[in-house]
Amino acid sequence: MSSNETPRGPVDSSRIPRYAGPATFARLPRLDEVGTADVAVVGVPFDSGVSYRPGARFGGNAIREASRLLRPYNPAQDASPFALAQVADGGDIAVNPFNINEAVDTIEAAADDLLGTGARLMTLGGDHTIALPLLRSVAKKHGPVALLHFDAHLDTWDTYFGAEYTHGTPFRRAVEEGILDTEALSHVGTRGPLYGKQDLTDDEKMGFGIVTSADIYRRGADEVADQLRQRIGDRPLYISIDIDCLDPAHAPGTGTPEAGGMTSRELLEILRGLASCNLVSADVVEVAPAYDHAEITSVAASHTAYELTTIMSRQIAAARNA
Repeated sequence: MSSNETPRGPVDSSRIPRYAGPATFARLPRLDEVGTADVAVVGVPFDSGVSYRPGARFGGNAIREASRLLRPYNPAQDASPFALAQVADGGDIAVNPFNINEAVDTIEAAADDLLGTGARLMTLGGDHTIALPLLRSVAKKHGPVALLHFDAHLDTWDTYFGAEYTHGTPFRRAVEEGILDTEALSHVGTRGPLYGKQDLTDDEKMGFGIVTSADIYRRGADEVADQLRQRIGDRPLYISIDIDCLDPAHAPGTGTPEAGGMTSRELLEILRGLASCNLVSADVVEVAPAYDHAEITSVAASHTAYELTTIMSRQIAAARNA
């Protein structure tokens, strides 16, 4: 979008009720209605890489439905993200549910196409397998990227049943492929039992720092955000958020819940504290609406995507006006 163009924003809720009409993210225009976008919100309805409860293939549309209540002005960041940049819903990347390797290749190719237009991606999963092809694509554009990985789990295991590509392995593969900046990698919100202490040893060797959910509880969101900002610096940053980083009280609708997690308020405050980071793309994954009730999980996920989109829109506008 050029500097003299006005972004097309959400449907006016004073004229058309929020519950009416198609459920694009935040009731924004479709990508084919605006041609190009600064931020493309895309779904990946894929959950063939899960190791426990399935259902995240329905997560993207559940998040879109919950996002009907999002409004154009974000007071926490003092920004109107949909007026600062053109944000549009790019629909879903349709992938083969029976062949993980083919699905991974399809996601990477589709992400290449979208990033090639100049857009940043806000991806709605889907299970965490999808983070690997998205990171591959982002790294083609920016080189190895810093990573903040919000999750109850490390997702740096080697294989499950001999499979290299699952929702528990994407970040080991990403380190092996050299697409991550190993000086700026962090897990945030981890907790719960592991297979053994070696899991932590292996993870540390890959370059990851860990901020557990207990650390967040004891130190607070502001201190944690400050620590993460210092680790990231001015590197291009990718944020990947497994909704199970939240406690099951705040996100019951997910595939591998663990007790003792963050509140949705803590997650949102940490993200707001990262507003000065160079966020080049992001994802929110592992929303499994079949296990949700009262849209608790999808509401949390929609607000999480909203904060990430606001950060990207602010930075796009700042760069355009510089």
